[in-house]
Amino acid sequence: MALHIRPGTLADEGAAVAFNVAMALETEGKTLHEPTLRAGVRAALADPAKGFYLMAERGGEVVGQLMVTTEWSDWRNGWYWWIQSVYVKPEARGAGVFRALFEHLKAKAVADPSIIGMRLYVEHDNARAKAVYAKLGLSEEPYHLMGVYPLPGRESAFV
Repeated sequence: MALHIRPGTLADEGAAVAFNVAMALETEGKTLHEPTLRAGVRAALADPAKGFYLMAERGGEVVGQLMVTTEWSDWRNGWYWWIQSVYVKPEARGAGVFRALFEHLKAKAVADPSIIGMRLYVEHDNARAKAVYAKLGLSEEPYHLMGVYPLPGRESAFV
């Protein structure tokens, strides 16, 4: 059965929420606060300035997703696309779903001269994901991620 890659829509809210819950638990052992997650997914699906989802469908069923957010680089005078919220249903893994999502996204990026690169976060210990990403041509960047989350006085999105 053919795989179809398409933009996420508001109708994909339920799938995106379920996929993000499953991904956080599987890759980081974290339980997401579902009302916060649902509001965040809905906000991204409703406002392209916040990001966009790509959904992979097979036989009318959503089997995978990724979300993209943007980062402006003053040094490079262009946009980075940050790949986030990657998830492929377990029964669809190993069948090229993420590859199809990634290649679709890469073609869109290459066609837009304002996009200068693509990046993603990967959990330090997620060797399987790192191997998949390396096969697709992604390489380790010379940066170490640091941050403050949650900000003082704010609640975490994790239960």
